[in-house]
Amino acid sequence: MTIYGDYSRARIGWFFGLSGWQLGTLTVAVLPVAVAVSRSAWASAGLFLVLWALLAVVVAVPVRGRSVTGWLAATLATAAGGLMGWTRFRARATRGAVRDPAQADLPGVLTSIEVHEGPPYGPTYRRVALVQNHAARTWALTAAVVHPGLGLAEASERDGYGRGLSQLLDVQVKTELVSEVILQVRTVPEDGAERADWMARHRQPGAPAAARVINDTLAATLTAASVRTESFVTIVVPESRLSKVAKEYGGGVSGRARALHAVAAETESHLRAAVGASSVEWLTSAELATACRTGFAPGDRASLVEALAAHAAGDQVNTEVPWSMAGPSGADPAPRHYSHDAWNSVSSTLKLPVKGAAIGALAPILSTQQDGERRALMVCYPIVPAGQAARRSTNSEFAADLGQELNARARRKISTRSRDEVDKVRRIESKLARGNSLTEPYAVATVTVPKTVSAAEAGRRLDAAIRRCGFAPMRLDLAQDVSFAATVVPLGVSLTRRSG
Repeated sequence: MTIYGDYSRARIGWFFGLSGWQLGTLTVAVLPVAVAVSRSAWASAGLFLVLWALLAVVVAVPVRGRSVTGWLAATLATAAGGLMGWTRFRARATRGAVRDPAQADLPGVLTSIEVHEGPPYGPTYRRVALVQNHAARTWALTAAVVHPGLGLAEASERDGYGRGLSQLLDVQVKTELVSEVILQVRTVPEDGAERADWMARHRQPGAPAAARVINDTLAATLTAASVRTESFVTIVVPESRLSKVAKEYGGGVSGRARALHAVAAETESHLRAAVGASSVEWLTSAELATACRTGFAPGDRASLVEALAAHAAGDQVNTEVPWSMAGPSGADPAPRHYSHDAWNSVSSTLKLPVKGAAIGALAPILSTQQDGERRALMVCYPIVPAGQAARRSTNSEFAADLGQELNARARRKISTRSRDEVDKVRRIESKLARGNSLTEPYAVATVTVPKTVSAAEAGRRLDAAIRRCGFAPMRLDLAQDVSFAATVVPLGVSLTRRSG
């Protein structure tokens, strides 16, 4: 079994684990202490030293992934948004204010999303949905993917999937268009809607009573013990890169759609061949709206399946979800969970273990443990351009060399962890020199439960599942709404881009 652990921190500290700006800030702040000591003003020196220590805590000491300054800024922004009513969301449909059913009405970070129907694509002439994010200035395409999974795969086959994913990312770097590849998996307990429809259509009136009882018992037992899995792959392209290529296709939305179709075709070929996907279907606008609605309200899937069955039987039933109703009727973010409709969601990010991880190690995270519970996992691969990757690698190697030299001159013993980080930096530089791509992946897991279930207890179960996989969980406090949108809703939202 291959263990993947050749990743490193984004930045290597120059001196005692500090970055350049941290070291500069603390060096400038210690000057008043030196001046007071030179003048024998010991009281002033002691006061300046206390202030310097407080500044060191604020600048250099991380608390659950953020500095004290970051926590203060996030807390004040959340409090101000709550007091001004900016964080609360109520759908226009609940107020009878819908003017255009095709206009998306989504909360929070999804407010700036606009969905376009692209021109016919592929041999089936499907009109693939183009997701435009006006705030982040990006375009995205989403595909529903069916994969045989890793449960019965041999070690060599798993390694092949890993190499296939690496090849897919290398290809995205060479296209010089895609900025992120986002993988999403959602597991929800089976609702039995398809089986109930099949039994209703195939059950004979004169069937033996014993056969009916056996079928009903099997349906109830298997439905309670089964889960349904949905997988999505989203490719994100910035407007700054796409607009240049779109001019060759005529410009406008149509030109951007044709440029995205070329990227989608190349991505699909690698998903089917190297990654091992058995089916890749790029979603239309109606299918994407349905995926978005079931993301906010998992319980609505059964009614949608019944509507499709009635429509297939010849009834005049509307089977599509308009974008004006694809979001929740109401949503309220809380510091430690996200409330939407009749559901609460809790999200945690995964800290990569020092000892590495094997392919398939994240499977226990997707195992639901309670009726009505839904688990979701998002793994995002931000693609670093080749030139930028080379500069980052050079800077990291320079920082590692400088840190080693400063520690040697200070006669400070280098810890094993720091030595391992330096070795990883050198291995990454060696791989980049041989033509590999650089990516900075991260993963976020989300659990969704009905409001009748404690959200805090569901979050503890999720954190326990993450630890069982060998990773360390970190609750995304004060950002639960953004992490939910990135993890559950396949619209190309991530945690690595800022609005504007």
